[in-house]
Amino acid sequence: MKNRVIKTMKIMLLLLILLGVVSGRRTQLLQGLPATSTVEENAAAGVTVYTFNVTVSPLSSKDVAVLPTILNSNPLAGAFVIEPEGNLKYRVVTTGNPVLDYETMPNRFDLQIFVEDTTGRTDLNILTVQVTDKNESPVFQGNMAIQTVTIYVLEGTPPARIYQVKAADPENAKLKYSLLPASVPFSVFENGAVFSRKEFDYEKDPHCYFLNITVTDPDGLNSTKTVNIKIININDEKPYFTTKQRIYRIPEEQSPGTVVANLTAKDPDDEGSPSRLFYSIQSSERYFSINPLTGMLQVTGRIDRDYLPLQLQPNISLIVRVEDSPSGGHAREMEITIIIDDINDNPPECNPSTFRREANENTAAGTFLLELRNYCKDIDVDPSNNRFDFTGLSGFGRNNFALESTVSGRLVTPSQLLAMCNGGCSVAVKRTLDHYRKRMTESIDLENPANLGVEVYSLTVRVQDTASPNYSNIIHIYIRIKPVNEFFPVFSNLSYVFNVPEITKVGSAIGRVSARDKDWPPSVVTYSIVAGGGTRNYANIFWISPTKGHLRILARLDYETAQKHILTVQASDQEKTATASVTVNVLEVNDEEPVCSPNFYSFQIPVSLAVGTNINGFRIECQDRDSPPRSFRYFINEGNVNNHFAFSPSAGSNTSRLILASRFDYESRLDTNWIYKLRVYITDDNLLSARDKNTHLVKTGTVTLSLRVIPNPTTPITTTPGFTLVTKRENLYSGSAWYVPFVITLCSLLLLGLLGYLGFLLATWVRTHGLPAGRAHGKPLINAPEKKKPKKDVVVTMTKLNTVFDGEARDPVTGRMYEFNTHSGARRWKKSNEPLQPELALQVTSSAMDYSGQRTERAEAPSKKQPSEKGKELAAETKPASKLTGGQ
Repeated sequence: MKNRVIKTMKIMLLLLILLGVVSGRRTQLLQGLPATSTVEENAAAGVTVYTFNVTVSPLSSKDVAVLPTILNSNPLAGAFVIEPEGNLKYRVVTTGNPVLDYETMPNRFDLQIFVEDTTGRTDLNILTVQVTDKNESPVFQGNMAIQTVTIYVLEGTPPARIYQVKAADPENAKLKYSLLPASVPFSVFENGAVFSRKEFDYEKDPHCYFLNITVTDPDGLNSTKTVNIKIININDEKPYFTTKQRIYRIPEEQSPGTVVANLTAKDPDDEGSPSRLFYSIQSSERYFSINPLTGMLQVTGRIDRDYLPLQLQPNISLIVRVEDSPSGGHAREMEITIIIDDINDNPPECNPSTFRREANENTAAGTFLLELRNYCKDIDVDPSNNRFDFTGLSGFGRNNFALESTVSGRLVTPSQLLAMCNGGCSVAVKRTLDHYRKRMTESIDLENPANLGVEVYSLTVRVQDTASPNYSNIIHIYIRIKPVNEFFPVFSNLSYVFNVPEITKVGSAIGRVSARDKDWPPSVVTYSIVAGGGTRNYANIFWISPTKGHLRILARLDYETAQKHILTVQASDQEKTATASVTVNVLEVNDEEPVCSPNFYSFQIPVSLAVGTNINGFRIECQDRDSPPRSFRYFINEGNVNNHFAFSPSAGSNTSRLILASRFDYESRLDTNWIYKLRVYITDDNLLSARDKNTHLVKTGTVTLSLRVIPNPTTPITTTPGFTLVTKRENLYSGSAWYVPFVITLCSLLLLGLLGYLGFLLATWVRTHGLPAGRAHGKPLINAPEKKKPKKDVVVTMTKLNTVFDGEARDPVTGRMYEFNTHSGARRWKKSNEPLQPELALQVTSSAMDYSGQRTERAEAPSKKQPSEKGKELAAETKPASKLTGGQ
């Protein structure tokens, strides 16, 4: 950015100079210019190139307004600069940026120097600078110019060129190459090629050489660089094992990671540095592994001497290989033998280790059970490690059984031991017989209280090695005393009585029976209903849980049908059975709702019917299977608008009449309904107190009545006034003001006129093609103040309808027949010779236009073809005036 500003200022200054020259104000201010000067290449910054003076006008303030300035330094900018020396004396010096180079840069520079005094007089002259050549030292090229080059040579490589040195002289002179020290087995040729003079052996020769290569020009100027040559070792020697031992002995069952041997080897190629060798096992081996870097032989798998193949052959042979490369290098192999010694590492085992025997609870003493020796063995290979004995008979029931000997492991009862000792027994056996003799007469009956209901005797016998460390195992012997079914099930009660309300839900439990069996262990008792529990309508009203004895109902109980049920329940233990009687008393509950006749009725009544009159002689009769007639209460729950209707009596009877409780008032519009849908509720809670009604069950019956009030011919029928809905929507639009600022200058009058003309055309187009106003149903484009709505002219029309008379009735006062409309209530006298034919109603359409263009409704005129007589015969013609209200 700064360079751009300086360049711009120079251009402006040059323009001003040119203007001064044109104006004829140029004078000779620069003394000693034009001139020619020389400077040597590679001159440092600040070297004086030329000195000149400035002469100012006597009218000036003996100073310059614009210091002498180099306007350009063609062809390079910034190589020279003017510095003042005082008293209007100046010198041209080098800047060092860039450094002048005779070989790569221009040799001649034309510097245009400009100056201006305080009176505005200017001068411009040229200083020509000639760059002179200077002899320079040779320069290395390529990698050697920027770094120390390292050259790698493989051992065993024949003599050959190993590197090419590149250098150049700035003056393009012929260069000479030399190499030091002279004792190294390398040489450099005139063209800079470096050659080796021997075949190197890494194990005998030095591994590194430093060469100083010097390049010299004809004038004796030179440059020196160092080249580092390294001899690379190659794999040309076989490694060899240094471990002499070949046979190793280890016990079996060594844990993984146990070190068997540390195998070592060396490689002649690695003399003087740690060997980088790789170890491996060549034979297929699952027990051992070797560390590929250290040669440590370790146990990796379980070594069990007691299983094949080690059971027959305890020696393991391994082929160990050492290589000086992971693949494709020199290698050597060695065979080692590992002998596996047997240890006592297995306890004696019995298969199975758990024995189960059965004996009936009434089995006589003296029964032989089993011989453990037939099921046990020790798998250790060495005979000294596989001997074992049976000892330590213990557990629940140990006093009822004994081991014949520790060797055989025969389990027998004391009675049999007694028989065996008739021929003589050892002292230990006799002591055992004396210990058991007291219990020989005890019974193993499961129901005997002395046995506490024992079903299984749990015994343990230890089988143990005779050799150290005396491993052992436990043998579990379970002697199950098989029960015998000796007793019948017995119910907890001889008979059961359950009281159940008749409204109990189907599926509910109403009671439970239970029975137990004295046999031990208790037999599983199942329950069933073998008699009773049904009616004429339901084969099975009751159900009993087979396992729990819970009694449930399958059908709804009805006190009015059956007040008692007697069941016979059976308990069975699969072999023996017992029965008990179950009585179910059904308790009465108010679960029947009143049933009334008729439960639906429809009739018509005249509007002038007197209050207190039984309407059409209507009455209802109600019955309730579980409530007396005096418990009924009547009330109308829905449809009794203005309470015109009531029942008499309202409670305490099974019959009641419908009466008119208050007169109709259609003239003052107190009444507007002509059809009444009455929903009558009949409850059976009349005899209950207010407190009992909240706790007792109350049932309700319903009766639906439909009543139509027939108006008198002179009764005006109220209708709902009609109206016309007028909707007005306004949409406001306000265009935005556009301001187009224009910035003009004195030199742009023509452009201003053109833009003004274009602006005129644009304004004309905007006025002609303005934005459209929003739709009538859309939102205003801007929030403009709401305008006052003008008053609308509302058209009010009268609609005369031709009514359809679809019913007829007799006037109770005059006795004449009249027709009426069931929906609107309109009536007319019926002619004696005119049948009842409904006429089509006149279809109403309307159309009116208000001030804003909105449509309003207007009724069409009735058809001219309608007979005028019918219009005259309308007894009560309605003419509702429709009020038009805006915005509704």
